[in-house]
Amino acid sequence: MQLNFSKMHGLGNDFVVIDAINQQIELTPEVVRFLADRHFGIGCDQLLLVEPSRLSETDFRYRIFNADGGEVEQCGNGARCFARFVREQGLTHKNPLVVETAAGNILLQTEPNNEITVDMGRPRFNPADIPFLADQEELIYSLKIAGQEIPCGVVSMGNPHCVIRVEKITDPKIIALGAIIESHERFPRRVNVGFMEIIQRDYLRLRVYERGAGETLACGSGACAAVAIGIRQGLLDSRVIVELPGGQLKINWRSESETILMTGPATTVFQGTIAL
Repeated sequence: MQLNFSKMHGLGNDFVVIDAINQQIELTPEVVRFLADRHFGIGCDQLLLVEPSRLSETDFRYRIFNADGGEVEQCGNGARCFARFVREQGLTHKNPLVVETAAGNILLQTEPNNEITVDMGRPRFNPADIPFLADQEELIYSLKIAGQEIPCGVVSMGNPHCVIRVEKITDPKIIALGAIIESHERFPRRVNVGFMEIIQRDYLRLRVYERGAGETLACGSGACAAVAIGIRQGLLDSRVIVELPGGQLKINWRSESETILMTGPATTVFQGTIAL
């Protein structure tokens, strides 16, 4: 079977994007792992699937698979690439787009400068919505790791996030800690772990250890999660530049009653065909 694909990235968070409207494909975890393999396949952090809409109010269905083969609920950098892909492939010329995800519908707006704004919905802090095991909702929780208590914030951006404030994101212990927290017993579905260094009220640096993918160069939902946690803790303003290893995202969250907006680039690297 010959499979057509596009290789794309959002600030270095890279994707294999597949049109499942004009070609048939059955994605098993084994197929996803093969396509995501950087030595024997194409290579990516996540695989994105473009499917026909199942709902009258949406234009497409957007599915996300991590490199380990597991399907997940949301990916903000992928959503921007999704918006660019469907326009480049001539699947639609609508703007904005309403897209169905496993976490609910999202709105994708292509800006005049070709950046994409994603309406990521309202952050959810109820522990049961994340999910996170806790007796009640708190601004700051404490995770027990190897005899230490690690303060953190937790939030769902359609997928679960744990955000930890650090003095310097260059700390060499960060990634090892992220790998431990990803599978911590208090996160029943595992968790994405963000390490946030606040520079000023409208600017922060962030590294993210993504569940099922490891550290990535950028994480859109992780950037939104960090800003949401920082605002709730009184550390950030409503408009924040988030600097990730792969580049910058603009995050805007005006109030808890409103949705959070993420704006950034999406880049097509190449198109190709691979045999399955």
